[in-house]
Amino acid sequence: MVRTGWGDRIFDVVVNLLLAVLALVSLVPILAVVAASVTPYSEVLKHGGIVLFPRQFTFDAYRQLWSYPRMLNAFKVTVYITAIGTILNLLLTSLMAYPLSRSYLPGRKIIMSVLVISMYFYPGIIPRYWIVKTTGLINSIWAMIIPSLISTFNLMILVSYLQTLPNELFESARIDGAGEFRIMWEIALPLAKPAIMVIGLLFSVGQWNSYLQPLFYVPNRDLWPLQPVIREILRATDALEPDPTLTIPTVTMQMATIVFSSVPILVIYPFVQRHFTKGLLLGAIKG
Repeated sequence: MVRTGWGDRIFDVVVNLLLAVLALVSLVPILAVVAASVTPYSEVLKHGGIVLFPRQFTFDAYRQLWSYPRMLNAFKVTVYITAIGTILNLLLTSLMAYPLSRSYLPGRKIIMSVLVISMYFYPGIIPRYWIVKTTGLINSIWAMIIPSLISTFNLMILVSYLQTLPNELFESARIDGAGEFRIMWEIALPLAKPAIMVIGLLFSVGQWNSYLQPLFYVPNRDLWPLQPVIREILRATDALEPDPTLTIPTVTMQMATIVFSSVPILVIYPFVQRHFTKGLLLGAIKG
């Protein structure tokens, strides 16, 4: 049994106090945003622009945000590209990561080198737009899904994690007659659940926050996801000649849009937090 002296106890107290202070510092801005979104703007102004515990509540900003003509359709599009996009992201990333994690793959070092180079040298917007246009994806929902099916960073996380798995498991499966495809689906990927949860969260956040792709590839605003439509609402409320259908003050609407677009991801994160930490840690150690 390890005995702790007064020095260790004082150290623990100081560390816990610092962590508590950092937690409060991180919580205050979030609390201020949520409070401002449900507080009448006049009440916010009375308190110098910052309200942590509102005395009056109003959900007019959320009602007006939801009643915006394209908001419901944008929400449906965002849910669609997030769900379908994340499933395809995980499927293709897994199919690519497993063979790259095996040292006996022919040309593995060359492929890994090319992938690493692609992380540091981005071809630019125009070549990517030309590829999307020539493949006939312009002005379709798939233009927001297919160009981002593979993320090199997320791929490297999964490859690094798969490399930590003991080779004895795969050798035993081969002796029993299992092929590589069966080994991947029944052994490798189930054991790589923490890393898959990590990249799944990263992919879903990226799809949910999709902003530039619809602006570049989707001229039809009826196919826009949530983020461009929210930008359109904020521009309308902040314009010199605002949209007469939007009567909520700009600051209140801004806070409501932040909360509205962040809540789904915040709700999902606690369920994958344990896997998220473990997957990043083990992947980083091996990488």
